Amino acid sequence: MPAPLLISNADARRLFLERHALSATASPEFCADRTLALVKHLGFVQLDSINTVERAHHMILFSRAPGYSREHLADLHHERRDLFEHWTHDASLIPMEFYPHWRHRFAAAKARIAENPRWQERIGPEGEKTIRDIRKRIRRDGPAMARDFEDKGKGSWWGWGPSKTALETLWRTGELAIARREGFEKVYDLAERVIPGDVRRERPSLAASTDFLCREALARLGFATPQEISAFWKLVPIEGAKAWAAKALKRGDIVEVSIEDTAGERRKALALAGIEAHIADAPEPPAAMRFLSPFDPAIRDRARALRLFGFDYRIEVFVPEKKRRYGYYVLPLLEGDRFIGRADVKAHRTEGRLEVKGFWREPGVKLTKAREAGIRRALTALARFTGTPEIDADAALRRARAG
Repeated sequence: MPAPLLISNADARRLFLERHALSATASPEFCADRTLALVKHLGFVQLDSINTVERAHHMILFSRAPGYSREHLADLHHERRDLFEHWTHDASLIPMEFYPHWRHRFAAAKARIAENPRWQERIGPEGEKTIRDIRKRIRRDGPAMARDFEDKGKGSWWGWGPSKTALETLWRTGELAIARREGFEKVYDLAERVIPGDVRRERPSLAASTDFLCREALARLGFATPQEISAFWKLVPIEGAKAWAAKALKRGDIVEVSIEDTAGERRKALALAGIEAHIADAPEPPAAMRFLSPFDPAIRDRARALRLFGFDYRIEVFVPEKKRRYGYYVLPLLEGDRFIGRADVKAHRTEGRLEVKGFWREPGVKLTKAREAGIRRALTALARFTGTPEIDADAALRRARAG
């Protein structure tokens, strides 16, 4: 058997960033169709409610497309039905054509919920009746939110009462779908009124879905281990990804590669056949700086970000304030194929002010005049997007220069 193809750290970074849509030249012109193409390229876009700077789904798209508008995503989800909302590793908006492969998740959720005593406790002793009543009410009266029910806010699980638990049960098992969000609240409706009929009628086998999900995960990562393939959609268990990889290797659909990290160490991984051509075609990422969301898919796997980029990142939102190393909502800063720093940022919308509470350079990074000008341009773009034109960054950058 031939030795695995060695992919240098520089080539691995370049391919990885291209696969994560961070290599395209920024264009001020953007539209809903291009937003849809971007979501398809990524595979999904994670939803998150934290609005300290900008909600994750909007920030992820803006970081790649400065011309992106929030209305694009709403149009694709609420009106055009080109996206549906469900779970990957977290709540996400996903291309509609992928919906049939989520049927196996629905079935697994049904079994898991039925066996979960905590879930059954929250839905209450009349759980089946509650589910029937909610199903009937939505069919009769149309879309509903949890706040439309009298038992909203009760219960110890994020304030879930029986009705909210029933709504989530029906959504997670595929009977309901999310028609839209109001603010950040889910609006539930019958799946048949949200998901196009031709998509709902598709019934791929588990084997077909496993093949699709593993192949598409690997395509979007560029290279990955079975564990990383499994983690991408969070739909295929690790053993399933390992079995798929073994068969795909025998068929010649994928190949073994060896990825060089920043220390020169090598780690085995898998890639689609023809990886050499993909590496050759991957462009150099633009030199212009951009701030990424803490939930950006490029840094979602912290261990991989450390190996590939030497960037040690942790979200500290859920870390007690006194134990934080940097800050509450810290944005990584990407320059070309290198993370050069991070900034603790807050958008004060009522004041129209974007505050940089702190800025930290990565080891070996000098804050030259040219680089500081690039940081200020990135902050200006972010301020424009968040509607906070006044930028309060001088003190943080002064400390970073001196530090």
